[in-house]
Formats: sequence, structure tokens, C-alpha cells
Amino acid sequence: MPLPTESHAADPQTVFDFLKQQLPFSELDFIQLQELARQFTIDFYPKKTLILEQGVTEISSFSLIYRGGVRVFLKDIEGGVTLKDFRGVGGSFGALGIIRGSKANLNVETVEDTFCFLLDKNIFLSLIQGNSRFSQYYLKSFSEDLVNTAYAELRTRKPHGVQTPDAFYLFSVTVSDIVKREPEICHVSENVQNAAKRMTDLGIGSLLIQDQSEEIVGIITDKDLRTKVVAKGLDYSLPVGEIMSSPVQKISGRSICFDALLQMMNKQVHHLAVERQEKIVGVVTAHDIMVNQGASPLYLFREISAQQHIPGLYELSAKIPQVVRALVEEGAKANNITRMITVLNDHIVHQLLTLLYEEMGPAPYKFCWLCLGSEGRKEQTFKTDQDNALIYETPPDNWDNIKEGKLYFRRFGNKAIEHLERCGYPLCKGEIMASNPKWRKPYSVWRNYFDKWMNAPEPQEVLHATIFFDFRPGYGAVELAENLRSYLSKVAPQKGIFLMHLAKDCLTGRAPLTFFKNFIVEKDGKHKNRLDLKTRGIVPFVDFARLMALRYGIKETNTLARLQALADGEFIAHDLYSETRDAYEFQMQLRLVQQLRMLEAGNNPHNYLDPAELSDLEKQTLKEAFAVVDRIRGYITDQFRVVE
Repeated sequence: MPLPTESHAADPQTVFDFLKQQLPFSELDFIQLQELARQFTIDFYPKKTLILEQGVTEISSFSLIYRGGVRVFLKDIEGGVTLKDFRGVGGSFGALGIIRGSKANLNVETVEDTFCFLLDKNIFLSLIQGNSRFSQYYLKSFSEDLVNTAYAELRTRKPHGVQTPDAFYLFSVTVSDIVKREPEICHVSENVQNAAKRMTDLGIGSLLIQDQSEEIVGIITDKDLRTKVVAKGLDYSLPVGEIMSSPVQKISGRSICFDALLQMMNKQVHHLAVERQEKIVGVVTAHDIMVNQGASPLYLFREISAQQHIPGLYELSAKIPQVVRALVEEGAKANNITRMITVLNDHIVHQLLTLLYEEMGPAPYKFCWLCLGSEGRKEQTFKTDQDNALIYETPPDNWDNIKEGKLYFRRFGNKAIEHLERCGYPLCKGEIMASNPKWRKPYSVWRNYFDKWMNAPEPQEVLHATIFFDFRPGYGAVELAENLRSYLSKVAPQKGIFLMHLAKDCLTGRAPLTFFKNFIVEKDGKHKNRLDLKTRGIVPFVDFARLMALRYGIKETNTLARLQALADGEFIAHDLYSETRDAYEFQMQLRLVQQLRMLEAGNNPHNYLDPAELSDLEKQTLKEAFAVVDRIRGYITDQFRVVE
């Protein structure tokens, strides 16, 4: 139990001097801050004091750390601990419980002797209610708080036992933290035998390769020695330059382990060179991460890679929710989760199409599988419908060549879609799939499609076509998709009428809030009293990011990446970027949490939620997220001079 303590009067000048250095207090004017400083008291907590106990402590005051530090964590009913974070000088706790009117949501324990300035909860609430900047500041981290709070109950029902002590590992440890030693380097002319002996003597699994100018140009691993030299019976006197992998895949030492894991899976490598200030300081391997992480998405990734028969892939997609559930428990945000879902889905598609290609034999022309819609944006959730297409080289202009291509790609597209359905990916109701001959065309036809949509846009056709503007390559000759994207990024900014139609489409949907800020829900039907979070809440942000990206020739397809590129290029104001990013991420987080709960209950996931099932904090933050939709609408109206 937390120790009972008694706070004491604090020196107003000391409090004032401290507050004026801390957001959001520093934004108050001199008189307001001076008056507020008189309201604070001070308390001291020895090291290892449990100040707040999850679900037990009644919160009477907001606490601001003046000296010392605390750790904030969750516990499940079996005693498993999930570390949320550490908070030092200037950090705070208690705000969430006060806003929600609940007992402590988290455990807070001092890690050293700690002094805190305390503010009565009623005074803090009046600040929140009377000052929008305070409200925004303490709710801006809603995604982090929500994922921990919403999953506290799920952790207590965990089917696989106690939470692992390293649960937060992937999202709290940087790549630099797990680099074990400085990199070992050999010259490009060194022979294979000497390189192998050196690796054996040092007990390492890789060497970086350096050329005459002392640039790192490649890497050899113990796997290279086995598969490229021993298995092929090559001469051990060969220079390592002839068997090295080049270029070396690199990652910043500041990146978290999750990003390193994703990059390894995306690039299908097991080693990454770690950079610090543009200098390679070490090499990190998949094993380094796995040793600390335990169960990892990499296991499923390897299981997919090992499948040599298409039917073996059918059951693997069903394992993705299990991986995702673990990621959420480890502290993953919506963007982390959708990226991982995308990587795993992409790998299933890639392995399936690779095996299908081997089964059918070489294609008559180069081709590329296109991912569209949420797949193209890398924003897939659970059981997203198939949205795909196929683009291939424009064949020579004679009937035999055209017929040969049509026949091959018809069989390929039909078989691929059938196998994907058996893998658990539902068919697209609008038939936007590679099995539809309309969406299985040569490059020249695809370019004509986009020209038609942009040059003579009909409102209904533009609405239908938006799914195609989010395409990205998924398998095959990626240059076909990249060339088409380059063409669009050059041409689209010049198509004012087309962009105007897109802008008008962005204004067709309004935030699902009444004049009095109550939720607008379905009045009848299957989803009565529920809110369509995807259509009414998330889509406006996706549409806005697409519109602005096309306007400025940005090649990114992911919504958050588009918003980031727009902010970096100063095409939108930073405060608009921050608001749209936070509002979008929160809704995606809520959507994933809801869908995962549905899956665990044995139901098919959908995008409707009942506001009555949300906590007061979740309702409040969702309303604030919806309010950003109105700001987006105002911005579009102003930028494109659209009359509603």
C-alpha cells in the first residue's frame, strides 16, 4: 500500500521559478502563474516509496516532480510487470486519474529520494476546464495512455501466462544499447579462408568489407561462407569481395529495436550496420534482438519464409493477431502495429506469389503486383479486404504477343486471388483485385487510366479512383510501379480541376458530433447506436493526406508519412501537422484495440464502436480528435477556395 504522507507549504517564489520553466505552466501570464504558485504544497518521498497504487489509490492531487524521479508501471493479477516509463524532474503524475475521476490507473514508485510539488485536484481540474492549452497538453499523449489503460484488463485475461519482464523491450531499447563491440573490418582483397579463420578466432558471425578508399562496401557472414563458398565448392583463395553482400544495410543507433526488427524483415537480412554520426560503430543481428526479446514476430516471419508449398501458408495469417496482441502489450502504438501487420501480410503475399511463379513458369513480360487502398498505405488492420492489381510491361503491338500476356496474367491473377482468399484475406466487394481483367493491364493502359481520372474527372469516378492513387509495389518488377508513381508525382500537381474534385470529396463527410458535442451514431440497422470510426473518423485524415501529397508531388503513400513529408516541406503548418497526426493515431489505436477485442471474443472485426463502452477520457479525447476534422475542412476550404 502507498505510504500515508502529509504535504507542507511550499515557498511560492521557488514554485514560481520552477513552473515558468515547465510546459504548459510556462504559457500562463505572470499574474496567473504567480497566483497558481501559491496553491502548491511540497512533499518528500524516500526511495522505493509506492506513491500511487493501480486501482487502489484515491488521487487527491496533481504531482509535479521537483527533485528525484519515479518509475511508472502496470501489474496484472498474476504479478507480471509492464514498465511504462521513468519520469524525472519536470515530469508529472496523477493527471489522468483526476481527469477521469478514477483511482490511480498506474503504479508510481520513487527510484530515488524525491520531492514533488502538489496541486489540489479541484484546482487542477479548473485549470483543465478553463484553459484549452492545459487540456491539450495533458491529453496529447492520449495514445500512450490509452493503450496501457485499455489493455490493463486484457493483460489480466492473458491466455499464455504471466507478462514477460522484457515486455517493453522492443520499444524502449535503442539499437546502440545492444551493440556488443566495435565492428570487425577486412579489406575487399582478403581471401575467404583468412576471413573465415578470423571470424572463428574472434567468435563472430560477420565481417564488414572495406575498399581501397576505406569505405565500407559490403559484408560477409557465416551464412555466406556456407552457401556461397562451401556449398558451391569454390576456391577458398577467392577474395571476399566476390562473395560479399553489397551494399550494407544500415540503421541509426538512435532507432529502437522494433525498427531494426522491421528493417531486417523488410530487407530479409539478419545483420545491420549501426551508424552514429555517419560512422559505423558496430553490427547488430537478429539474434542480438531475439536473445533479449524472447518470442518475436521474427519467428512467424521465418515460418512464412520456410513454406515451400502454397497450402502451407493458409494457416499462417491466422497467427498475425497473436503477434499483434503481444506488440500492444509491449507498448506498441497504432503506427507500430500497422507497420508490423503490413510486413507480415506482405511477406505472405510475396512468398505465395514466388511459389505461384515457380509453379507456372516464367512470365512473358516483366510484371509487378500492386497493393492498393489500405494495403498500399501500409495501414492494414485485421482481415482487411483484398485490394490489389497487376501491371506488366507493354507488349509489342501484335495480337500474338498481347494474347500471350493476357492468358498468362489471367491465370496468374485468378490463382493468386484464390490462394489469398484461402489465406484468410476476404475478397474485395468492389472486385478491385488482380482477378478482374480491368485491373490487370500493361503499363501504357495504367498510365492512360490515371490520365483519364486526372484530365477529365467526373466526381463519382474520382471518388471510385482514390483507392488507386495509394498504390505501391508488392512483388515483381518494382520499377514498373515506381515509374508510374514518378509520373503521377510530376503530373498530379498540375491538374487543378482534378485536385478541386478531390478537395470537394474531402468536404462531403462531417465529424460525427452534434452541435452540443454529442456523438452521432447509427439510428437503426445492424450497428444501431454505434459509431463508424473508419468512415466518419479516420477516412477524413487519409483523404486530406492524399489530397495534399498529390498537390505537392509527394511520393509517400502512408498517411503519417505523407503528413510528415508535408510538414518537413513546410507545405502545412507544424501545429496542423501535430494535431492531425495525434488525432489520426488515436483513432487508429482505438480501432485496433476494439478489433483485437472482437477477435479474442471470437467475432469478425469491424469498424463500429459503441461510445457507451468508452471511458470518460476516451470519449473526451475521441471528441477532440473529431474536432480536428473541422479544422481540416476549414483548411481545405481556404486552400482550394471550395464552396460547400
